[in-house]
Amino acid sequence: MNRIEQLQVFLKESPGDSFLIHALALEYVKAGDEVMAKQYFEQNLDQAPAYVATYYHLGKLLERAGAVDEAAGIYSQGMEQARAAGDQHALSELRSVYEDLIY
Repeated sequence: MNRIEQLQVFLKESPGDSFLIHALALEYVKAGDEVMAKQYFEQNLDQAPAYVATYYHLGKLLERAGAVDEAAGIYSQGMEQARAAGDQHALSELRSVYEDLIY
């Protein structure tokens, strides 16, 4: 059983687990299936908008796809969530990629 299959089994046992959804999206990125990765990243943000790590990775995926405006919007939303959570590290990382993108 590969990593994606393992995570899918875990997700069936714990549907809605933000960590598992995020991990599954990352595995799809590694496998080169950015369509599936995007679906899982978006699902994670719909279900758990405070899961800050997803904003960074979804933004990077959108950048690679050439969706610069959409990526900037995702980074901006992530910065708001990080600020609300008091997560200065995530805020700094998101601000950095946002500024690199728009400047």
